[in-house]
Amino acid sequence: LFILTISFVFFASVVFYWRTGNDAEAQLYSFHTQSKCAEFLPYLPHPTAGGPPPSPGDVFFVETSEKTDPSYLFTCSVESAARTHPGTRVVVLMKGLANGNASLPNHWAFSLLSCFPNVEFRHLDLPELFSGTPLAKWYLQSEHQKEEHFLAVLSDACRITIMWKFGGIYLDTDFIVLRNLKNLTNALGIQSQDVLNGAFLSFKPKHEFMELCMKDFVENYNGQIWGHQGPELLTRVFKKWCPISYIQNNMSCKGVRALSPEVLYPIFWGDWKKLFDTVNSSELHRLLKNTYAVHVWNKLSHGTRLEITSQAFLAQLYSQFCPATSTKMKRD
Repeated sequence: LFILTISFVFFASVVFYWRTGNDAEAQLYSFHTQSKCAEFLPYLPHPTAGGPPPSPGDVFFVETSEKTDPSYLFTCSVESAARTHPGTRVVVLMKGLANGNASLPNHWAFSLLSCFPNVEFRHLDLPELFSGTPLAKWYLQSEHQKEEHFLAVLSDACRITIMWKFGGIYLDTDFIVLRNLKNLTNALGIQSQDVLNGAFLSFKPKHEFMELCMKDFVENYNGQIWGHQGPELLTRVFKKWCPISYIQNNMSCKGVRALSPEVLYPIFWGDWKKLFDTVNSSELHRLLKNTYAVHVWNKLSHGTRLEITSQAFLAQLYSQFCPATSTKMKRD
């Protein structure tokens, strides 16, 4: 009887410990997350005390596909933006996220980026986004979804709509941000000779230039030609806006600026392999002296292996401007 009693108590204790252990694990999730944050983010920036308040406007990233597994580059883009804009909301809109208060997917990138208090993840509600704009009717035409470049075109549509509705800063998820972008207002960048790019946009809400972009998107729509709804659209609208036949570096026209390539596109798209070349620190500093962010041209570079511990141009950018992502890459 004594042995049976001891055995029963032992069994009951094990069951109780197992159940309470599971409950404690659920309750301590935020604690473990905080521990990971302390481990990953030793250099979390803080707004300078007594400094001027940040100018209004959020930083926006958009994922128009159903993907919910951010890449290292995606994560680096958001991290670098969060670090360089500590007093600004960095809003990541993802079509694949559940609408409502559902928890984020179980992926390391969400855990890492949630450590930043200024990063927010939201469901990309496309009908709601386009409502009240010239693009609402275009989006409801289902035949466009069968087009070869539809996801890219949809991304082009989202960015100009976001800029018109909310203002702020839009960035593609293959940018690494080096410094605060808030003083680049009503601006976009020249990617190469006489061609503007919408991978970076910075505008005040309801700006007439963005309104003209939305109208041109619909009136001159051609989803079969790559870039027609993106760089080509911005270029032709800017030339009408001025009006001019050729875009010059750092050109300002009726309050809208076309920034020199070195500001946002220091690596020409045709020279994207230079991102993987070894450079010393002094050469890197010289190359980026007048640069606010570096576009990595992921459409071209995504299949190239990066040795994260090397002195490659891109590896050094990761190490300096998204160190938490860089640390994760080194561990993986």
